[in-house]
Amino acid sequence: MSIKTRNQKLIIVLGPTASGKSDLAVSLAKKINGEVISADSRQVYKGLDIGSGKITKEEMQGIPHCLLGVADPKRRFSVAQYKKLAQVAIKKIQRQGKIPIICGGTGFYIQAVVDNIALPEVKPDWKLRKQLEKFNTDELFKKLKKLDPRRSRNIDSHNQRRLIRALEIVIKSGKPVPLFVIPAKAGIQNLKSGFRVKPGMTDYKNLTPPSTLILGIKKSKKK
Repeated sequence: MSIKTRNQKLIIVLGPTASGKSDLAVSLAKKINGEVISADSRQVYKGLDIGSGKITKEEMQGIPHCLLGVADPKRRFSVAQYKKLAQVAIKKIQRQGKIPIICGGTGFYIQAVVDNIALPEVKPDWKLRKQLEKFNTDELFKKLKKLDPRRSRNIDSHNQRRLIRALEIVIKSGKPVPLFVIPAKAGIQNLKSGFRVKPGMTDYKNLTPPSTLILGIKKSKKK
């Protein structure tokens, strides 16, 4: 396999907490000369090691891991910021002739990169957030479902912070989050998120590698 061919590869390892994602990602990286990029909305913060399931140096087995502890827990870290950092990490790994492996359980992080979602730059509106915080998650979800039904299909309906942010975006921008999917001709295996999007509207400046393998780990609820 030539370096040019390898640079067109991207592997995604996703699944729920404690499903064995990290072990699989490290095992793959050792076999194919890859590096891991974390896609976890908690592990991205500095210092949040306990309770987040953050991989240890011993568990890494010498495999470099990117985007662990890169954000200040005192500041908001958006999906748009994650996407930019992940794209930089992917290109850096590719330049080394290695294969990037994105590993994590935060689906919207992964989808933002793989489907190249164009995320609007909406600044925080603290007054609006304070108003929305008065509602419980069921009420927030119903509001989001009415204003942005597509986003409601792939959001954690019990996560108040994410629901408020999604509502903030649609209210301030006056339009739903533009979930643009790269057309099939680009070769991307898109994540199945339950909605239809018209192709041809993607920003092609920063396309992800055209050959993406998505591996999902599924465990029984009992296990």
